[in-house]
Amino acid sequence: MTTIKVMVVDDSAVVRQVLAGLLDAAPGIEVLHAVADPVLALERLKRAWPDVIVLDVEMPRMDGITFLKKIMQERPTPVVICSTLTGKGARTTIDALAAGAVAIVTKPRLGLKQFLTGAADEFVATVRAAARANVGRLAVRNPHPVVPPLPKLSADAILPAAAGRAMSQTTERVVAIGTSTGGTQALEEMLTGLPRVSPGIVIVQHMPEKFTAAFAERLNTLCRITVKEAAHNDRVLPGLALIAPGGKHMVLKRSGAQYLVEVLDGPQVNRHRPSVDVLFRSVAKCAGANALGIIMTGMGDDGAAGLLEMHNAGARTIAQDEESCVVFGMPKEAIKRGGVEKTVPLPMIGREISGYGS
Repeated sequence: MTTIKVMVVDDSAVVRQVLAGLLDAAPGIEVLHAVADPVLALERLKRAWPDVIVLDVEMPRMDGITFLKKIMQERPTPVVICSTLTGKGARTTIDALAAGAVAIVTKPRLGLKQFLTGAADEFVATVRAAARANVGRLAVRNPHPVVPPLPKLSADAILPAAAGRAMSQTTERVVAIGTSTGGTQALEEMLTGLPRVSPGIVIVQHMPEKFTAAFAERLNTLCRITVKEAAHNDRVLPGLALIAPGGKHMVLKRSGAQYLVEVLDGPQVNRHRPSVDVLFRSVAKCAGANALGIIMTGMGDDGAAGLLEMHNAGARTIAQDEESCVVFGMPKEAIKRGGVEKTVPLPMIGREISGYGS
């Protein structure tokens, strides 16, 4: 197995020490550099170039986004953002994702060492997945398996499977989308191409608490449709995309011929909250053939079981193709389980949505 070489760039000595220790302790990973700011990082890069860069965004002398853009112009490299859970930091982190970073690892302001140590497996898994990214087009090969620290619950932990099919088709249509690593860039590319008149969309993007609001706000400024972080009892309407809040599950409900969403607490499903499987199961239960399910770039298998349930309930189902994915894990598993009707490249997904709503 080829050793994954990592650079850590963070102005906190504690963060550098903890992250470097976690990575050096992981099999097949070596920390090349751990530096306090991007200016020092640029000097070290002249000696040796890493496979992955773990990057803070708010640092002295040069901010992380400026450094990220320099890297992407000179030599595109997978970058994992390590950022705090603050409103300002969230907006900055979303800008970094838009500039080409592949994933977010969150860090609290207090209890940092204990938090990072407790999240070690997830952090290492993220770095391994990033190392496989083709950031030129944002597609990766299979990430190295890592044993997670949490039990892997199914959607049964939130809601039971459907006992039968949903009611027959109506004029109301729902598009349900699930994505993870690489999804922020993919969703931006896809949603910005949609016309103002589009079917109602519900989205689970694996993203930490507080970042989804900033992500939705950014998309809303770029898209012709309206994009917002979902709130409890929001209606699913044409020309509106609802993004599940980080740290909460989102499920679809039906009220007569109308659809709305509920935002719920609950355990992680497939080690995620929000979970794609939870959303897809709810869509299978109450929308059935009135829905289009789309699974996009992401690590792991969240959404694969739910998309099969949607398919079995009469919904149309689509997977993003391997070439246009950052990580082909989620679509690949959905295809493997038989829940995918059609595989299309990212630039064609918007056309599928527009065609479905017409």
